[in-house]
Amino acid sequence: MDPITDLFQTMQIVGVVHARLEATAPWGLKSDAEVADGTAKNKHSAESEPSPFHFAHFGMLSRGNCWLSVEGIPEPIPLAGGDCFLLAPGRAYTLRDNPRTRLRSLCEVAPRGSQVIEYGGGGAPTTIISGWFRFGATSVKPLTRLLPPLILIKADQAQSLALHTTLNMLASETAVSAPGSELVVNRLADMLFIHSIRAHIGSQSEGCKSGLLRAIFDLQIGVALKSMHEKVDHPWTVESLAAACGMSRSAFAVRFKELVGETPLEYLTSWRMQKATALLHKGDKKLFEVAKSVGYDSDAAFSKAFKRMVGVAPRQYRRSAPVSS
Repeated sequence: MDPITDLFQTMQIVGVVHARLEATAPWGLKSDAEVADGTAKNKHSAESEPSPFHFAHFGMLSRGNCWLSVEGIPEPIPLAGGDCFLLAPGRAYTLRDNPRTRLRSLCEVAPRGSQVIEYGGGGAPTTIISGWFRFGATSVKPLTRLLPPLILIKADQAQSLALHTTLNMLASETAVSAPGSELVVNRLADMLFIHSIRAHIGSQSEGCKSGLLRAIFDLQIGVALKSMHEKVDHPWTVESLAAACGMSRSAFAVRFKELVGETPLEYLTSWRMQKATALLHKGDKKLFEVAKSVGYDSDAAFSKAFKRMVGVAPRQYRRSAPVSS
């Protein structure tokens, strides 16, 4: 199994919220990082209410033009009809008809109980099909490793056709309530997320030349990552991983940390715990089976490592794991 497939299969996309924005100039909307993290203050409470979910925003401009500004990216980005974007969880962003238009909070203008948001001054129209992926909290670290702040797929990119088709299917499925709609929407959300990453990789943009994607496509370090993901239960050592790459132990350790941002065994342990949370979430394996599946010979050693990484014991995590929707 290649690392990207393994990452896709293990990340917990637990739902998708879908909406259509019908905006008329002048218009400007902002979504704060707290909203993207699911920790925005409730309108009727002074307290922030933490959510077990984290949100990645996606969108497709189906009519008109607008400007997208993303936290951490210095200049606003012009969008035209057919352009698609995906924002990593926790990124504040704005959408507006003009970079100088005043902004209002998206939460303030979004109507309750409706998937259509109508907002603006009555001028030139813009339509954006958009929504939010809901990820389980334990998926945030691999998402952060994999995703740049923004994935932008222009309408003229070859990979945009699959995205448009999936988004249109998603819009149709959420427009009416039919038997099995919830299941179909969640499957389409998985497809949309994968198509976005594929298009990003296909674009060979600067974002592919850093972080985990760069490591995955590195001719030597990529072999180590593939080995760990294919056999997560294998008793890997730095020496055996270096040998698989055809590198010396010291050169491998330095290169791995340079590209991935942590040591090989730190990455391996982190990924084992990510796999374990997915298995515990499913709930069809006993604890010793989960431990063995991710390379631990005893419940005690697994439980100790799990609590150190996740913050709670495996049994407690299984009892409190959020239910997929």
